[in-house]
Amino acid sequence: MTVAADQADGRGTNGAHWPLQLDLEIRTFDIDFAGHVSNIVYIQWLEIARTALLDAVGLPIPHLLDEGFAPIVARTEIEYRRPLQLGDPVRVALAIAKMRSLSAFMQVEISSAGEVAATARQLGLFVSPTTGKPRRLTSEIRDRFAPYVLDGV
Repeated sequence: MTVAADQADGRGTNGAHWPLQLDLEIRTFDIDFAGHVSNIVYIQWLEIARTALLDAVGLPIPHLLDEGFAPIVARTEIEYRRPLQLGDPVRVALAIAKMRSLSAFMQVEISSAGEVAATARQLGLFVSPTTGKPRRLTSEIRDRFAPYVLDGV
């Protein structure tokens, strides 16, 4: 995985600004019996992007857990537009559509060679690792995510 050097100005295939972009590789074990990338791999790519976002804002998961926050996903929606196959380049672009004190709505675009292969939306929460109940982010922590808030998607 590499954090992509923004495509000229960080614009994605639809012209929107994507503040976090990752270049990923399709592995042989990512391919299903139909000869294309399995749908479970897309879920893994979303997890990789969310983890990279947390790292980018200086909140790696071990640090969050030490502070009493566990990031979880409450909802995932994926729209598959075209299959990806072994050898295709993969770019995963993520931005936060809406940031709240208890939740974040994330928008993701998965593309290959400039064509959108899938789009996804996720609702993430922070919960207490001990109680499982939602935990509000402080304004200081929430402000760290500001550079990753969506611009025009």
